Amino acid sequence: MPGTALAQEAPEVQAVLDNIWVFIAGCLVFFMQAGFALVEAGLTRAKNVVNIFAKNMADAIIGILAFFATGYALAFSSGNDFFGTDGGSFFMNDLDINALGGSGVINLSHGTFFFFQAVFAATAVTICSGAMAERTKFVSYLIFGVVMCAVIYPVVVHMTWGGGFIANISIGDAVYSDFAGSGVVHMTGGVAALVGAFLVGPRKGKFAEDGTPRAIPGHNVPFAIVGVFILWLGWFGFNPGSELAADNLVTGIALNTILAAAAGGLATTVLIWVKTGKPDIAFIGNGVLAGLVAITGPCGTATPIMSIVIGAVGGIIVVFAVLFFDKIKIDDPVGAISVHGVVGIWGVLSIGIFAKYDDAFLGRDDAGLIYGGGFEQLAVQFLMVLTIIVWVGVASFAVFSALKATLGLRVSEEEEIGGLDIPEHGMAGYTADATA
Repeated sequence: MPGTALAQEAPEVQAVLDNIWVFIAGCLVFFMQAGFALVEAGLTRAKNVVNIFAKNMADAIIGILAFFATGYALAFSSGNDFFGTDGGSFFMNDLDINALGGSGVINLSHGTFFFFQAVFAATAVTICSGAMAERTKFVSYLIFGVVMCAVIYPVVVHMTWGGGFIANISIGDAVYSDFAGSGVVHMTGGVAALVGAFLVGPRKGKFAEDGTPRAIPGHNVPFAIVGVFILWLGWFGFNPGSELAADNLVTGIALNTILAAAAGGLATTVLIWVKTGKPDIAFIGNGVLAGLVAITGPCGTATPIMSIVIGAVGGIIVVFAVLFFDKIKIDDPVGAISVHGVVGIWGVLSIGIFAKYDDAFLGRDDAGLIYGGGFEQLAVQFLMVLTIIVWVGVASFAVFSALKATLGLRVSEEEEIGGLDIPEHGMAGYTADATA
């Protein structure tokens, strides 16, 4: 009977839809590389624009290949609490990349699941690019990018989404949640960025002799704001795609995402306008990104109203975080540490306060503090934050320190003053007539 035949085909149809949706979401996440490149280039000087784009191109090239070689296996194959050890998963040697459901994740094939996770890995390392802009050796950045995507980031993934150490922490009924990666992706990138920015040191002229920070304006604000819009678009793959299935929950996650971004932008607008007397568009762009980072973790468990609250708090936090890092002389040209690192922490912790629905991680509704869930969920989220900070901080410090002691992290003073484009890449981003 036709009805019987359709019933038998339905599971495969759903599996195909799931794979197509996650693939499309991965394409949106991949497009975020263009957004990061434009934000970073726009908020830095014209003499370094080629270097900025080269680093973002390298993030995609080497990040994806490094994740293919070892990262996917370390993150998702069977092993111990900290990394996978299945030899057949390295270079995806023994994996059937096309079998529907072959990855063991919903209906996804290894090919689809790798594609989606690889572009996440490239996003994590890109965060470092902006924080270390305008004074970092290209070759040293490349080497760190390989280690980040091959080892550092995959260990975080295995501890969480891979079912390892953090996933096994429980306090009462509370277990960790981080739906799309406020901590796994953004905080990981932000912590590595902080370590890198600290070790490479501030740009020449950023701080006066008394420590007062000086503004070093970016050369193309329109670049930066177009980049924000591209990232905002890409986040509709980042968060809804993390459902890993084409189902009715996807649009609700998208709703929470767009509301939090708008709330983050509005909160930053009001705060920076009150503080400076002007609605600084660069700050507002980072406020939108802060709202997006904040909702990335709780997007599957928060209500729309609470998504607005989470995003708005993120937009406020980012302003004070940027000012704080200036005060302690950590030079971050694009605010990446604040947007991704500090607000990423907020995103993870916010789950312990505002979690309403079971997001498939929590295993229960009303886990958040305001819904009577108690402090247990917040405690588990805090332990997750602490674990990621320790691992990524120590690992990044070791790699950056080794590079600093051997190849060097920083370009020469002469190269920094003249710009990195010619000495590092042999070309300028703009011709003479374009800048005349």
